Amino acid sequence: MRVFEIFSDGASSGNPGPSAIGVVILEDGVTLREIAEPIGLATNNVAEYRALIRGLTEARQLGAEHVRLRTDSELVFYQIKGEYKVKHENMKLLHAQAVEILKSFKKVEFKVVPREQNSAADRLATSVLKKKKTGHDGRSDEFTIGEESPGSTG
Repeated sequence: MRVFEIFSDGASSGNPGPSAIGVVILEDGVTLREIAEPIGLATNNVAEYRALIRGLTEARQLGAEHVRLRTDSELVFYQIKGEYKVKHENMKLLHAQAVEILKSFKKVEFKVVPREQNSAADRLATSVLKKKKTGHDGRSDEFTIGEESPGSTG
């Protein structure tokens, strides 16, 4: 039976704000996939669910039968486990989608891990947000009113 370990993380710059997902999929300790994708404007919790769903979908396509899920989102973990209610309508849809995909695996293990143990997925998600904040020359393409413009010579 193919066993995959999936580390997932969502990140938002603002809540809601520009968001991204990061996913690392391993089999026998070997990285099969690293996924870093923008998901548009979302809350951090939506990004966490979208990362989980993306990881599960990819693992399914790779032939996983048994998955070990790792997240640092207690909300997602306890909602999937059924200990927390899913109240928000958007979250209900994502929750239902995740639960449906989980049913396609022969075995699922799910664990909340400390942020430090999820650093690879976090790095992937935050790297997408950092890229969106800089222009092609590496300089920031955003500034706040009241600051001097990045291109200003003073």
